[in-house]
Amino acid sequence: MKLLTYEVDKRKDIGVMSRDGKWVFPLRAFGMEYADMLEIVKGASKSELDLLEHSSGLDPYETNVTGAALMSEVTVLAPIQVPEQDVICLGINYMEHAEESARFKKEEFDGKREKAVYFSKRVNQATDPYGDIPSHSDIVDSLDYEVELAVIIGKDAKDVPLESVKDYLFGYTIMNDVSARNVQNAHKQWYFGKSLEGFAPMGPCILTVDSIPYPPVLDVKSIVNGELRQNSNTEKMIFNIDHIVSELSKGMTLKAGTIISTGTPSGVGLGFNPPKFLKPGDQVECIVEEIGSIKNTIV
Repeated sequence: MKLLTYEVDKRKDIGVMSRDGKWVFPLRAFGMEYADMLEIVKGASKSELDLLEHSSGLDPYETNVTGAALMSEVTVLAPIQVPEQDVICLGINYMEHAEESARFKKEEFDGKREKAVYFSKRVNQATDPYGDIPSHSDIVDSLDYEVELAVIIGKDAKDVPLESVKDYLFGYTIMNDVSARNVQNAHKQWYFGKSLEGFAPMGPCILTVDSIPYPPVLDVKSIVNGELRQNSNTEKMIFNIDHIVSELSKGMTLKAGTIISTGTPSGVGLGFNPPKFLKPGDQVECIVEEIGSIKNTIV
């Protein structure tokens, strides 16, 4: 099941996409008056989610769902527009990306990654899945892209054993962890260079966790101006979702609504010789199997 935040006729709505991908049904049509996606993540009951799953299979012509709209007629927004906390991110969580990152920094890489690398990304407002990414060319000369599978926590998670992680997940979405490499390198850490305004394109939906087998084994790709740049699979993550959530929850409570972006595979701009950084006018498409794609233009 795919849940959307969208706008139609100048009204923002939360809805469920029909299984054929052609329609979106507003949750209010089923008596659910949630103000935003975070309220659904935190408060939707199993019976409500079951109803939405059933409703995604309806034929709008036969059932006359109030407010049903064609996907072609709506503007899709970031599913969680304003995260309540910084997004938790994984650094160098695919081995080939660790290698290309070391090459770019002219460092030796021993082929080992014994501990996960965590950092946070400030997101005042997520960029819509088909919105623009500002180049910040006044301070950035090496703008990069990173397609990632992001996980949304569905209920407060503390001291979660590996075998129970799935029970704490709400769903998945796509994130482009846009990065200013020169800012990262200048400050010797990643927070500022990852957190400039507009650096968190997200969407196009939230795919609920029970929609696909767990753990998810999904193709992950990015395309820049029609050129395939990244092409991998979540199966190649060094630290998987179970490890990430279980480890983090041992030292902190992961609140419902927390977004965790699980790292990017090789093929980012810094990995090429010479590097292929982004410039105004470029189009970046990030694709994750089963979820869909987001496509953003650099301005």
